[in-house]
Amino acid sequence: MGDGAATVVWDAALLDYDLGGDHPFNPIRLELTMRLARALGVLDGVELHVPEAASDADLERVHEVSYVAAVREAPMASWDVGHGLGTADNPVFDRMHAASSLVVGGTLLAAQRIAAGESLRAVSIAGGLHHAMRDRAAGFCVYNDCAVAISWLLDNGFDRVAYIDVDVHHGDGVQAAFYDDPRVLTISLHQHPATLWPGTGFVTELGSRSAQGSAVNVPLPPRTRDPDWQRAFHAVVPSLLGAFKPQVLVTQCGVDTHEEDPLADLSLSVDGHRATYRALRALAEEHAGGRWLATGGGGYQLLRVVPRSWTHLLATVLDRDLDPATRVPTEWLDTVRRVAPNADLPLAMGEGTDTAFAPWDGALETPVDAAIRDVRRAIFPLHGLDPDDPRD
Repeated sequence: MGDGAATVVWDAALLDYDLGGDHPFNPIRLELTMRLARALGVLDGVELHVPEAASDADLERVHEVSYVAAVREAPMASWDVGHGLGTADNPVFDRMHAASSLVVGGTLLAAQRIAAGESLRAVSIAGGLHHAMRDRAAGFCVYNDCAVAISWLLDNGFDRVAYIDVDVHHGDGVQAAFYDDPRVLTISLHQHPATLWPGTGFVTELGSRSAQGSAVNVPLPPRTRDPDWQRAFHAVVPSLLGAFKPQVLVTQCGVDTHEEDPLADLSLSVDGHRATYRALRALAEEHAGGRWLATGGGGYQLLRVVPRSWTHLLATVLDRDLDPATRVPTEWLDTVRRVAPNADLPLAMGEGTDTAFAPWDGALETPVDAAIRDVRRAIFPLHGLDPDDPRD
């Protein structure tokens, strides 16, 4: 696919989604990603598509009317607004509704470009706010752009959407939005919920009785490294996509799975993130007619990890893949040192990590193998697949 067919959604106004102070969800990670991608030439000649704020009607696809009203009014309210707003995770901030609805508008624009046939692939790194629930904010997420975009796709020519979430935290808000809908397959790979917020995403969460098998959860033990993570991904995801036959792939590409992330305990690398994006691109080509909508998500190592990983995401969407040995441009390093003079900054676009993995063969050699077995036995029969046959 030529990169002219891919859509990159971006506008500096997306930086207004700012939870303030020393909150870990700092928009500088987006700004530094775009600066790095530009410095490396990833965005040369690429039109950046500027979103508009999502309408109330689109927000209300997945959110209660009363919740949208509460978000709009929260900055002016002097009392407890409820709905998960005004907490340490989701503090109220000025123009919160406008900033949050613009993020949704970005992911919606990406979906609309794909639905109109103007792009096969689209990426909005400001999106990926997968924890927001129908009537409350959660986990730094005010509105759920992923769920709104999927709902819109279902009303605009698509009846089989696969959602893949590789954030370290369970994609609970998107799972909840479509738990009763067999048209949406939600797959989340995340740190085991017994060891990490939000405490959901167990293997036994399979979708409602009318949509059994539509929710897939792959909980992974803390300190899982790239080869085992890739082993689990490839033992579960490709077979399910082959059985489900989605028309479009929507992915949440949080990078808080990294070993250096301060909020979680998986041990992936930037090289591992790059390998996952390349796998998602290949799966979209094989199973979804090439249609791939990618969003950002979590990621709280703001200087060393997020800009590199999401620059690889942009490059992968645009078919401008970067060699991990590529040097980080001096101009970018100088920019970061002006705001963080003592930061230990990366000098290459990768970490020299070996991401090669041994495909799952049914053996039980590691804790990840046990997780793979449990997931496959819970979900594969619901899709006509043999959980114990590595060929499935």
